[in-house]
Amino acid sequence: MKIYHWFTSFLLIGALCLGGCTTQSGANAPAETPSVASPTTSALPTATADQFSNLPRLEGEATVEMTVKGAVISINVDGTNAPITAGNFVDLVNRGVYNGLAFHRVVLEPQPFVVQGGDPQSKDANFPVERLGTGSFVNPTTSLPRYIPLEIKPEGQEQPIYSQTFESARVTVLPKLKHTRGAVAMARSGDPDSASAQFYIALSDLDFLDGSYAVFGTVTQGMETVDQIRQGDRITSAKVTQGIENLKPGQ
Repeated sequence: MKIYHWFTSFLLIGALCLGGCTTQSGANAPAETPSVASPTTSALPTATADQFSNLPRLEGEATVEMTVKGAVISINVDGTNAPITAGNFVDLVNRGVYNGLAFHRVVLEPQPFVVQGGDPQSKDANFPVERLGTGSFVNPTTSLPRYIPLEIKPEGQEQPIYSQTFESARVTVLPKLKHTRGAVAMARSGDPDSASAQFYIALSDLDFLDGSYAVFGTVTQGMETVDQIRQGDRITSAKVTQGIENLKPGQ
């Protein structure tokens, strides 16, 4: 049973990353589950959010409402525990980036896994489906893709860890924001700092992803709609309904 669970986890992580992430580096996904044991604070990196002052930040919380299949999915976005990741998402919602984009990856077997969307290339209905999952948000001001660092806050710590998984940083506590059912997190390639616009929603508790991918929010209403999403379904609209004043633009 343990071997089956490990093998299933391996396949699901590969599906999440190889087919559905940005391709800043083209590296492969992590293949093993991060360990969870006693705290190892001596291994914490010294990087702080100040090093990424050019990126939007969310100082507090915000509410985003997505309309899919005629129903509203309400997401609580947690800038307290993931300020850069949450700020990037809220900024993209506020720019209208997600309006009309498709969910290009829905993994239901061998067990409910994720629905994934947010590839800007999917706005073009004629874009080849097999190539979706490779797109990033391009900042119109700079004409360059925007990538954000992997940002995961350990439970009991004041600051998140940046640019490293818990495994590579040798951190052995649980993250503050976990992959419980309804968690909203950023998809990425094997490069920890390759997330851009693509996000996924957990269809079940996915603790084997904790410490490797950045959770930044949770679905608070409309999970029954998330369960009904299928490949090709589109986000009719996404808007910030509360907390936009907490969004701080980058420099």
